Amino acid sequence: MNTEHLGPKIVVIGGGTGSFTLLSGLKHYARDITALVNMADDGGSTGQLRDELGALPPGDVRQCLVALSNTPKVRELFNYRFEEGSGLKGHAFGNLFLTALEKMTGSFGEAVELAGEVLNITGRVEPVTLSDVKLCIKTSDGTITRGEFNIANLTFNGQRPEIWLEPEPAINPAAAKAIAQADVIVVAPGNLYGSLAPALVVPGIGEALAAAKAKKVYICNLVTKPGQTDGFSVLDYADELERFAGTQFLDYVVYNAAKPSDDLLGKYAKEGEFAVEFDELGAKERHYKTIAARLISDEIWQGGQAHDPIAHARTLIRHDSDRAARQLMKIFFS
Repeated sequence: MNTEHLGPKIVVIGGGTGSFTLLSGLKHYARDITALVNMADDGGSTGQLRDELGALPPGDVRQCLVALSNTPKVRELFNYRFEEGSGLKGHAFGNLFLTALEKMTGSFGEAVELAGEVLNITGRVEPVTLSDVKLCIKTSDGTITRGEFNIANLTFNGQRPEIWLEPEPAINPAAAKAIAQADVIVVAPGNLYGSLAPALVVPGIGEALAAAKAKKVYICNLVTKPGQTDGFSVLDYADELERFAGTQFLDYVVYNAAKPSDDLLGKYAKEGEFAVEFDELGAKERHYKTIAARLISDEIWQGGQAHDPIAHARTLIRHDSDRAARQLMKIFFS
């Protein structure tokens, strides 16, 4: 592919709705986009396919493919979730499609590439590793929990647990190449321990990020996750990302400066979720630059059908894809 006139080379690291949101906005400003997706998901439809067929997890990969797709009807098809049938109920069509391609080709990487052609995507989607891995966490009392689904329900009580993948994976060479060639590398907002950590702890990712000449940016989460990031500030999130990667790789941390309505904040507070605060004094001691921006969407998501890409998420307070994308373009041209 000739990338001479495709704008900046942008790499987005993460998975889930955070990556979906960023990619949906970025594809309108750049053509050379690579989404690097964690491979630790083991819940829901994805978990069933892993357990029953030994497939690599398709769920987050599907969301990124859909975000980059330029064919609306096929986007809807890939996110269509079966609502009945003992064998199909709960499965997203795109998950089944990716798993079938993996079985047919014998390569998950090739399956993702072929799915990208079907969806007519802008850019490409790459797993951070092609190894079949399980996310593991060890808390201070020595308890080890395995599996992203199980970890999602843990309470850390202020701890910052040890985290790794089993068996130890190898970095996907295509992911390493994308990082080395990027102009901008973005860590997407997302579940800190369930989505971002399993992408950054892959051996070789930290070294690749440290060596990359790109501008490296983190778009911070908007609200805390009860039991795991209670009381976390913007800087706490960024510190954890660099701990996962084993290196101080960030150049910029972008955080939301627009306060949601008191009504919305009240609804989240009832669930133990609170707006992520910014520590201005602590920021002066960090090696990266912090940027305040209006990142939240003015639109309130009212719910969707089974094929809605974010139908499974409660997203009353969420990032605006275009605002986030424009902020990243400002950083690139700065």
